[in-house]
Amino acid sequence: MNYGNFTVVLPTLNEAKTVGTLIRRLAKSYPGIRIIVVDDGSTDMTKSIVSAASGGNGNVRFLDRSKSGVEKGLTASVADGIIKSTTRFAIVMDADMQHPTGTIKEMALELVRGRDLVVATRASVKGWALHRKIISKTLILVGYAALAVKGGERPRDIFSGFFGIDRRLFARVYNGNRNRFVGGGYKVLFDFLKSVRHNSINICEVPYQFGLRSHGTSKAGFRQGILLFESFFT
Repeated sequence: MNYGNFTVVLPTLNEAKTVGTLIRRLAKSYPGIRIIVVDDGSTDMTKSIVSAASGGNGNVRFLDRSKSGVEKGLTASVADGIIKSTTRFAIVMDADMQHPTGTIKEMALELVRGRDLVVATRASVKGWALHRKIISKTLILVGYAALAVKGGERPRDIFSGFFGIDRRLFARVYNGNRNRFVGGGYKVLFDFLKSVRHNSINICEVPYQFGLRSHGTSKAGFRQGILLFESFFT
């Protein structure tokens, strides 16, 4: 299968330790695939490592969002990357190697078969402490309730950062519902689900094993938690 109709959107913020390996793995595993690295102002070597990993491959693009006046945040970065890609489909994944590249094959097949949205759902998470599991389950239940009130779609993993989508559909929903997307937040899929009516799009889910972080630390903190709660009510 040629993957020329797919762009992998990689939002980055100081991902120098992993992004190069990920780019090379994607390019090797998926012939013709395009990659857009959407960088939110990294202060490490992310940009130079992306350039080195691309090896002159014109299918790899670096989108620098460090300029003043550009809205910062994971959701804003992902939306920017999807809309500025030029292929029929976009697949969003983390650049920290926690999302397995092998899952992309199944996601791509489902999109080609006519799915509008394919959500990679965490089958299980190894190594999480009990308190983190409780917090995650609580947030998901609150998120389910918010989607029920708004009449939005509800796959199992409503906060997944690993999903594939028809780029034109995302652009249409995003441009028509900008007030429902919290740009500084980090749950773009949830904001998208709030903005579409139940049963209006064709969704499927594929399971994957969420990996442990090998480098760096999570960028989710108190501010991101506040922004997530803001998402529940927008």
